Amino acid sequence: MKILVLGSGGREHAIVRALLRDPSVREVHAAPGNAGIALDVPVHPVDATDATTVTELAGELGADLVVVGPEAPLAAGVSDALREAGFTVFGPSRAAAELEASKSFAKDVMAQAGVPTAAAHSCATAEEAAAALDEFGAPYVVKDDGLAAGKGVVVTSDRDEALAHARACFAAHGTVVIEEYLDGPEVSLFVLSDGTNAVPLAPAQDFKRIGDADTGPNTGGMGAYTPLDWLPEGFVDEVMDQVARPVIATMADRGTTFAGVLYCGLALTARGIRVIEFNVRFGDPETQAVLARLRTPLGRLLMDAATGCLAGVRALEWSDEYAVDVVVAAEGYPEAPVKGGPVTGVEDAEALEGVSVLHAGTGPGPDGGLVAAGGRVLAVVGLGQTLAAARERAYAGVERITLPGSRHRTDIGLKAERGEITVPAGEAL
Repeated sequence: MKILVLGSGGREHAIVRALLRDPSVREVHAAPGNAGIALDVPVHPVDATDATTVTELAGELGADLVVVGPEAPLAAGVSDALREAGFTVFGPSRAAAELEASKSFAKDVMAQAGVPTAAAHSCATAEEAAAALDEFGAPYVVKDDGLAAGKGVVVTSDRDEALAHARACFAAHGTVVIEEYLDGPEVSLFVLSDGTNAVPLAPAQDFKRIGDADTGPNTGGMGAYTPLDWLPEGFVDEVMDQVARPVIATMADRGTTFAGVLYCGLALTARGIRVIEFNVRFGDPETQAVLARLRTPLGRLLMDAATGCLAGVRALEWSDEYAVDVVVAAEGYPEAPVKGGPVTGVEDAEALEGVSVLHAGTGPGPDGGLVAAGGRVLAVVGLGQTLAAARERAYAGVERITLPGSRHRTDIGLKAERGEITVPAGEAL
């Protein structure tokens, strides 16, 4: 099987590495990839959102499967163009990708499917936003209604800050969704769908804020870990029965069949599980931790999802180890990341037992080395028999890496290691 992976981030590097472990996959290519992905597989300088050039590349390669990694190509209809050209694609159509591209659309689908989520109002003016903020009260949750690479959400107790974010979205000719705040720990669950059948991966928890103890602005994600020992028994089954399958069935009823990966962002509140958001692709940085533990061949799994064959897939196989990934971000991230800084020590980090390094925002330097080419530069993954061991290995890897002015969180998975995560006693869904 020859597979083309579209994208250039840490998520795509994790997918590439997992595909290379699959004995049924004979060749992997990436477009456009990054400097780290290029060390593992051939990369092609193609704009992943350009349907014409992507389709031409898939034809030149003779790809058996195209895996669309990021949200932007999905929202641009690249998967539709590939399917129309006769290629097998893992990734939903543009119409189905509205589950992520529009928060309002997702709320409508959840209402139709009977899925519990935060109460919300869609707002197009400052007056509407102010009224919604006053209705729900602090903490305020304001979401850009469109794609924002994980950084379009503001959660704050400062009403002026919340209203300012809404006004910025309006100024950019957008709308916002203002929601009630959901208490309780958050969980990410990836669900593979072939349009009818669904298979869950292992739950993970990510860390959106830039600073330790969840301080500072939201980012695309500063790290993640899995498995989650503190989850209630039956959590995944409950989410599959009450969230994922109803949404997939509702999408089919609407004529927008969802085939790909449904990312369920969930909060375990005092009133039970509530959906925070849906994404229509693997989440970053959770993918780096989750796929590090996956032992079921990924290529075959994605092909089954793309061809309507998930009904025959049983329980997936997982390593018994814990996985922790820590993101190393460039100076100034997320507001104004500094690009061009030299990145060293990656090979030294990967020489450590149980440590791997996945590239996100890296590029080739003038001297043949690596430089920072984006906000989130690397994700250092540690595997261990305990969460503490996995954390220790991940942070040992981070210490081997040098990037002037870089920043990373020091508390990824720390509360779970200390047993400090409390799940509210809530009702069933």
